[in-house]
Amino acid sequence: MGLIHTCYRITDIDRSVAFYNALGFEEVRRMPIRDEAINVFMNIPEDGPEPRLELTFNHGRTEPYEIGTGYGHIAITSDDLDATLARLAEQGIEPERPPYSVRAGGSRICFVRDPDGYRIEIIERS
Repeated sequence: MGLIHTCYRITDIDRSVAFYNALGFEEVRRMPIRDEAINVFMNIPEDGPEPRLELTFNHGRTEPYEIGTGYGHIAITSDDLDATLARLAEQGIEPERPPYSVRAGGSRICFVRDPDGYRIEIIERS
């Protein structure tokens, strides 16, 4: 068994792809699902060729999805959290709050939200 990818339902392909590009993801491919939807597969290049994120756009859907109380976040790493946040700020992406450590001596982290409200944790590699 192995984890292949995570899927989110999105409301705007271009806006979502731009957000995840800013986080270092690259679009791998798009796959139409009949006339109902399009799946956009994305990965982080250093993770290899397999997509890690599937963004599903359902044609005709304009209202936001309910994220629900069970969803938490996905996490990605950064070698330099301050530089990453500065680069994201240039694109209008701001953290929920300044970076912090959960415990003394622990990695610094912060959270951002994608255009549909999904939380992304950025963890600084130590």
